[in-house]
Amino acid sequence: MNISSVNTIAEKSNIGVSMKDVGILVLGHGSTLPYNRELVEEMAQLIARRHPGPVKTAYLNANQPHIPEGLQSFAGTNVKRIVALPLFLAHGVHTKEDIPRELGVDGKSRKGLVNIGGRGVEVFCAEPLGMDECIAALAYKRAEEALR
Repeated sequence: MNISSVNTIAEKSNIGVSMKDVGILVLGHGSTLPYNRELVEEMAQLIARRHPGPVKTAYLNANQPHIPEGLQSFAGTNVKRIVALPLFLAHGVHTKEDIPRELGVDGKSRKGLVNIGGRGVEVFCAEPLGMDECIAALAYKRAEEALR
């Protein structure tokens, strides 16, 4: 499967909200190594090519902005909803506890209302990337590259 063949551009989501009114906050773990931040920023740029609304980044630790500041960076954008998108492969303490806490959302429902720029904005925490054919294809590609 070619990852670029996955077409996710949509003007309306399946819940009737215009995607222009949705912000995406791409979340990285953070690292003292510069490559981590560069990767998260580049991933956000790739997502922004597909998404008609604002796309920003934030980090759990080590890099700036941290998650609360990342949320506040949507002030003035007039988004109605924000999806926090953790760039983590699987669930762990960070995705189950730390990230929802930093977002100010309920850990079980993974959503909540957050004050951003003086108004309430719905925040949703997406699931980790998880298992998907395109991730398996990428993993296999990395295995092949290791043999070169």
